[in-house]
Amino acid sequence: MKKILHLDLGERSYPIHIGPDLLSLSELYQPHIRGLQVMIVSNETVAPLYLDTVRDALADFQLEQVILPDGEQYKNLDILKLVFDALLEKRFNRTCCIVALGGGVVGDMAGFAAASYQRGVDFIQLPTTLLAQVDSSVGGKTGVNHPLGKNMIGAFHQPRCVIADTSTLNTLDDRQLSAGIAEVVKYGIIQDENFFSWLEDNMEHLLQRDSETLIHAIEHSCRCKADIVAADERESGKRALLNLGHTFGHAIETATGYGNWLHGEAVAAGMAMAMDLSARHGWLGDEDVERVRRLLQQAHLPVEAPAEISSQQFLDLMAIDKKTVDGGIRLVLPDKIGSARVCSDFDHRLLLQTLEQKLPLADA
Repeated sequence: MKKILHLDLGERSYPIHIGPDLLSLSELYQPHIRGLQVMIVSNETVAPLYLDTVRDALADFQLEQVILPDGEQYKNLDILKLVFDALLEKRFNRTCCIVALGGGVVGDMAGFAAASYQRGVDFIQLPTTLLAQVDSSVGGKTGVNHPLGKNMIGAFHQPRCVIADTSTLNTLDDRQLSAGIAEVVKYGIIQDENFFSWLEDNMEHLLQRDSETLIHAIEHSCRCKADIVAADERESGKRALLNLGHTFGHAIETATGYGNWLHGEAVAAGMAMAMDLSARHGWLGDEDVERVRRLLQQAHLPVEAPAEISSQQFLDLMAIDKKTVDGGIRLVLPDKIGSARVCSDFDHRLLLQTLEQKLPLADA
């Protein structure tokens, strides 16, 4: 049951392949590799599972590899240098292709290396986590973290193709699976109430890794993201909707130390906070807030920020998030399930109430 989508960006358009047992299919790679040199970038967790399969599929090319440590805490310039070292030591030229085999961290770092090496070379995304398959591998955002802010150093650089092998999700631990579901839920909140309702009906099947349910969720999520990115590749407008929960979530990740909260966990809590803030303004009904919280909790995701983060620390970190404009915080706030807005004219007193988790929503 293989699906194929296309992200339409003119000369930078590319296919997204979704289905089981795709990593071994050399015909999916070949049209997108223009030279002979291929550098596979993976990590210590994923490489033992899938590196040999990918190497076999790419046996016709001059192959090299670099294996990074696994974890969000290693998504930084120091570790990225290992990729540049390998490319230079092996004398890779401008026609080379970098293949990212792993989750969002590997994809973001390999993509940034591809955007930067000799001012830009080709790369292919082989996402092996649900979060990467539905979100980070699609759309061309690449980058690394800085101690003062998440994803503050990076570039837009589109892959030549994305191959989302759903069989890799069988080796994903339950916590990582749930983290990926957070991004799936996001698409329902910002764009498609029917999809959100489908998730309410099928969450247990997703958690049980039912193949057809996973493929449908991934395909629908990628289709939503592809449509948004095609309309606004560099996030000057509509693409900002994809940041629902992320300004709150990035603050959580930075404050707690990268890797202690998974990205999807932080985004889940951030989405719950965005729903809360929107409801405090009267823009959103309490019933929709509860539907979102209930679905996230069913997916075993947090809906509250860590108590140890003060409201001032939240504000300080949100103020340096890359989605701020001229020093002002921009947030994605839902009007209802299936519709959201990007706004900076929210009431900062209500934001403070959300951050301080002061009062039950009904009493606010």
